[in-house]
Amino acid sequence: MYEWITITAYPWIKALHVIAVISWMAGMLYLPRLFVYHCEAELGSKQSETFKIMEGRLLKVIINPAMIVTWLAGIYLVWSGHWYTSGWFHAKLTLVLVLSGVHGFFSRWVKDFAADQNTRTKKFYRIINEIPTVLMIFIVLLVIVKPF
Repeated sequence: MYEWITITAYPWIKALHVIAVISWMAGMLYLPRLFVYHCEAELGSKQSETFKIMEGRLLKVIINPAMIVTWLAGIYLVWSGHWYTSGWFHAKLTLVLVLSGVHGFFSRWVKDFAADQNTRTKKFYRIINEIPTVLMIFIVLLVIVKPF
């Protein structure tokens, strides 16, 4: 009985995981672009206040829930697929932990912008914008190719 449930649930949980990853990455790619534009807005301006709302909602409504679902579904997939013994999974897990750390930095920066305490330049955020992309590329390669 238990094995039947696992076999039936696995593809559904895998689909949920992929959907959550796509949502998480969409937000992680868009949020630093908002930071770039927010840097150009004058403090206290209507435009700055609009960016604060956009950044906060993107983080709370899309990025945070998507990361949570990604992690929960991923843990189920690792456990039920016995992937925890695979070398590629250990590398992927390391990169996902780094991506989660980047998420934490983004969350901190949303708070900084909301309090009008951003000290970074738009150039900084343009460079930071590339980190989730690079991590995503390596994570996808590890999952699809499973090189080790």
